[in-house]
Amino acid sequence: QVQLVESGGGLVQAGGSLRLSCAASGRTSRLYDMGWFRQAPGKEREFVAGISSSFIRTYYGDSVKGRVAISRDNAKNTVYLQMNSLKTGDTAVYFCAVSVLPYKRLDDISAVDYWGQGTLVTVSS
Repeated sequence: QVQLVESGGGLVQAGGSLRLSCAASGRTSRLYDMGWFRQAPGKEREFVAGISSSFIRTYYGDSVKGRVAISRDNAKNTVYLQMNSLKTGDTAVYFCAVSVLPYKRLDDISAVDYWGQGTLVTVSS
């Protein structure tokens, strides 16, 4: 089992920045791709960003590309999401996600093996 705990959400004005963190615990020896999804009220869960365990590969959803950056610290079993130039449309609950299988990309939601509980990001105009 892997437990994921997100932090860093909150209220920010449009144009501002926010950094989310997600710390993994439990069977962390099997962490492969880690990443982020988000879900706005009444909408489906949407892929935001992913990063491979070797840092070789990062990938982003089209709606955030160019405005966010994903990184990870394997020593701390933590993944980060730096969000810049935030828009009101970025308001959502942001979920950390991980795959414990290799060669799985998180932009395929079926690749997610574990989810965090979510952290709310609210962007005001």
